[in-house]
Amino acid sequence: MSTNLTPAQGTRSTDFAQGLAWMGLSMASFIGMSVGSRELAATLSIQQVLFFRALVGLFVILALGRALLPELRGLKMVRLHVLRNVVHFFAQYLWTIGIVLLPLASVFALEFTMPIWVAFFAFLFLKERLTTPRILATIGGFIGVLVIVRPGLGMVDPAAGLVLIAAAGYGLSLILVKQLTREVSPGAIVVWMILIQLPLGFLVSLTDWRPVSFTDIPWMLVAGIGALAAHYCQAQALKRLDASVVMPIDFLRVPMAAVVGYYAYAEAIDLWVFLGGGIILFSNYRAVMAERRAAMAG
Repeated sequence: MSTNLTPAQGTRSTDFAQGLAWMGLSMASFIGMSVGSRELAATLSIQQVLFFRALVGLFVILALGRALLPELRGLKMVRLHVLRNVVHFFAQYLWTIGIVLLPLASVFALEFTMPIWVAFFAFLFLKERLTTPRILATIGGFIGVLVIVRPGLGMVDPAAGLVLIAAAGYGLSLILVKQLTREVSPGAIVVWMILIQLPLGFLVSLTDWRPVSFTDIPWMLVAGIGALAAHYCQAQALKRLDASVVMPIDFLRVPMAAVVGYYAYAEAIDLWVFLGGGIILFSNYRAVMAERRAAMAG
């Protein structure tokens, strides 16, 4: 039997390998952004962390985003851009509080309830069907959250609740992005994100402004470039891989974050986080695979 690949098979194989590489860069960027944000929050306020992350992003888009000027001048769907970024900004604010107060692995595990919120908001706003697999994923995700926060075993950290609210905000933001992509390019969406969130970050940072030193600048670059790179690399991965492949790979951020937290901050590796994250992963993976099989059958 010949082992030669057809051109189509060779292209799919190349796309798969490239998609895995982009996904690895995305996960590393997310963790880099988290570490940079935590280090900045040691001397600056959370509001300043968000502002400087966006400020770094502004310099990046000024250098690379000139080709998007004609599209930006059209102000297409600008109201939806504003709504999306206000939601995303406050979700980032709550998420960053979680990064400062909770172990990194716990934050990422709780954040992975986002697919549950995406299914709910898609049903509410986009009129997508809430199928049995999605309902089962919701139940499984809720059980996974209970395993992570373990109510009843001492005082539940309120920061965990803030991260869950942030995950809901990210889910709503993703639905709004999905609506934007019908008429707006991904590059323009990123540029509008910086242009809207930068003044928001500046205004809220004035409520708790603290002195900035030169030693903060490297962490600003890590947090700001990490944030942009994470979203860009994830989009590149999604171009090459199905969401049903990207999502399980993305869950590897939980053990990666646990390792970084262990070596960088001497955080104990909590097996309950891995167990709860695994339940959330399995629930969402089964739901996506079931819907993929149904789509292929159709």
